[in-house]
Amino acid sequence: MPEIFIDFPEPDTAQPEAVSGQGVDGTSFDTEGFVIPVVVPLDQAQAWLDLYDPANQYSPDAATSREIARTVLDALKAIVEAQ
Repeated sequence: MPEIFIDFPEPDTAQPEAVSGQGVDGTSFDTEGFVIPVVVPLDQAQAWLDLYDPANQYSPDAATSREIARTVLDALKAIVEAQ
């Protein structure tokens, strides 16, 4: 499976911040929250995309989805627990 990383400061220094933006569906948002940068290595971006079919509601498969989710949730857990 391709690699995915999180780039954030030491969890005990991460603070919630005001964030405004636009989702991939075009919906704007304005909220306070934790910003957790997800890093997909350039040489692995296509490998991730090969695992994904936007026309298939079951894509990506459970193992791939779990890998992405656990990477983000582990980072969030570390930040929240350090607060």
